[in-house]
Amino acid sequence: MKRTLSAIALSLACTLPAMAQTYAVTNGRVVTNTSAGIIDDGTVVVRDGDIVAVGANVQIPAGATVIDADGGWITPGIFAPVTQLGLVEVALESSTNDSGADDSPYSVALDVADSFNPAGMHIPTTRVEGITRAALVPSTGHNIFGGRGALINTSGETDSVFDTGSFVFADLSQSGASTAGGSRAAAWTFLEAAFGDTRFYPGRYAAHPEGDALHRYDAAALVDVVRGRMPLMVEVDRAADIRRALRFQAENQPVQLIIHGGAEAWMVADELAAANVPVLIDPISNLPGSFDRIGSTLENAARLHEAGVTVAYTTQTADGYWNARLLPQHAGNAVANGVPWDVAFRSITLTPAEIYGVGARYGALAAGYAGDVVVWNGDPLEVMSAPTHVLIDGEETDMETRQTRLRDRYMDITDDTPYAYRR
Repeated sequence: MKRTLSAIALSLACTLPAMAQTYAVTNGRVVTNTSAGIIDDGTVVVRDGDIVAVGANVQIPAGATVIDADGGWITPGIFAPVTQLGLVEVALESSTNDSGADDSPYSVALDVADSFNPAGMHIPTTRVEGITRAALVPSTGHNIFGGRGALINTSGETDSVFDTGSFVFADLSQSGASTAGGSRAAAWTFLEAAFGDTRFYPGRYAAHPEGDALHRYDAAALVDVVRGRMPLMVEVDRAADIRRALRFQAENQPVQLIIHGGAEAWMVADELAAANVPVLIDPISNLPGSFDRIGSTLENAARLHEAGVTVAYTTQTADGYWNARLLPQHAGNAVANGVPWDVAFRSITLTPAEIYGVGARYGALAAGYAGDVVVWNGDPLEVMSAPTHVLIDGEETDMETRQTRLRDRYMDITDDTPYAYRR
C-alpha cells in the first residue's frame, strides 16, 4: 500500500508542473503601477494564474504560450469600482432587475452576491473592453441601506465572485432623504439609530426582533461596519453632505467611509484628505443634474488628486450595468482636464483595488499579483484604442460577444434584390 501511494505521489509531482498554464506577453509597453513605472519593450510572464516575472529582459519559459503585443500596451486589468453588472439585464423589466428589493423587510442583510448572474449578457461586452474586476453596488429599497456589496471578475465563470461582504451601501443624498421620510435630517437620524441598534446587538433584541431602526437580522449584518471591519459606502454629492459624512466618521470611530458620487467633493478636498476618506467620482460629471450637483466641474478629479485625496473613477453618468466598459474613456477625460496620465490610469486599476482592500493582489503587474493582463493596440485611455487580448487569473478569455457575432454575421451580406425591395 505504501509503495502504491508513493507511486501516485511521484506521478502527481511529475504531472503538476506540466499542467501549469504559462503565458508570456511580450513586445509591449508595460504599465506596471509599481515603482518600476512603465517599461518599454517589456514582457510579463504569467504561470498558473499568477504573475511571476515582469521586466525588459525576462527569459521566456520553455513551453509558454507567447502573446505578441506587437508594440502595443500591456497593462493590469481595469477595475470598475461601481457597477451593477450581472444584476440587471433590462432595467425596466423587473424580472431581469435584481439590483434592489423595494418590498423586502430586510436591507443591510441583503447580499448582492446572491443576485449576481455570471452569465449576464453585459459581462462579455465589459470584459472585451479591458475590465477584468468590478465591485457590485446594490440599489436601496425601503430605507437608506441597499445591502452588502461584492467583488467580481468578468470571466463569466461560476466562481466569478471573489469577495463578498466587501462593504455596506447607504444612500444619504437627496434620494436617500426622500426614502427616509423627506429630509436629510431624517436620513442621518435613521443612520444614527441603526448604529445605535447595532452597538447593543444582540442584547437589544433579546425580547423582540425589532430595534429603533433595524430588524435584528439587519443589525447583525451591520456589526462589522460599526466595528470598522467593513467599509460603509455612502452616496452623497453636496459639499455639505460630505462634511456631514466626515463628522459622522469622526463621531463613530472606527467606522471606515467610502464616498460615492462626490460631485462637489473638490470643495472639501483638504478635509477628505485629512480624514483619509476615499472618493469614487465620475470625472466627466460636469452638469448640475440636480440641486445636489450645482458645483459639478470637470476639474473635480484634478483638484482632488492635487489635495492628496484617494480617488477612483466610475461611469456614474453613463450607467453602471452596461456601460462600465467606458471607464478608460472617462479616465482619458480626466487626463484632458488636468490629471497626469499615470494618476488617471491608477485610478481605474490599483486605486479601486486598494480602496476595497485587495490592492496587494489586483491592479498592478508585479510578481505575486493575479494574472489579470490586458494587451491594447494603443494608449488604453485613448477612445480609439481597444484590447486585443484579455487574461483573467492567468487564463486567456474569449474576445467574442453577442455584438461581435452580429457584426460578423451581417457586415458582408450582399443584397441582390431590386432596390425597391431592400430593407
